[in-house]
Amino acid sequence: MANKPTRDILGIIWQNFWKSLRPRQFRGNLIGEDYFGNKYYEIPANPAIGKRKPSRYFEPADKEAFDQELTAEWEAWLRGRREDPPTREELVKNLQIMEMKKQNAAQLDAHYAKGKDAGALPKQVEGDTIGTFPKYKDYDLIPGKHSIKK
Repeated sequence: MANKPTRDILGIIWQNFWKSLRPRQFRGNLIGEDYFGNKYYEIPANPAIGKRKPSRYFEPADKEAFDQELTAEWEAWLRGRREDPPTREELVKNLQIMEMKKQNAAQLDAHYAKGKDAGALPKQVEGDTIGTFPKYKDYDLIPGKHSIKK
């Protein structure tokens, strides 16, 4: 007859206790840094102790700042929405796109702030009450039917 496996509760408790005394990694590996000066760390996953996901965190450049600004790419990495950390080239490219959008928005604001230009934004039709959808003379309320006389 084959021996049946026995449940040795004390043996299981002793094994778990012994495994808990093994050295663990408390300090993460430096993964990268952003242009604000924040440093990002990761402690790898260890399925042997039941940790399936890596721990990710960052150290702000200013230790006293509780409202530290993070880049979108690094925040996505911290929250686990992306597997690989962002590269330096990706951060620079996205920063350039952000600066270009700010310049374009400033140009549009300057263009439309002049007032009554021919290219200004269309004005809302008088008589509209607050809380209703705005109506413009240049646009149809119902596609194909001109409901507001020009």
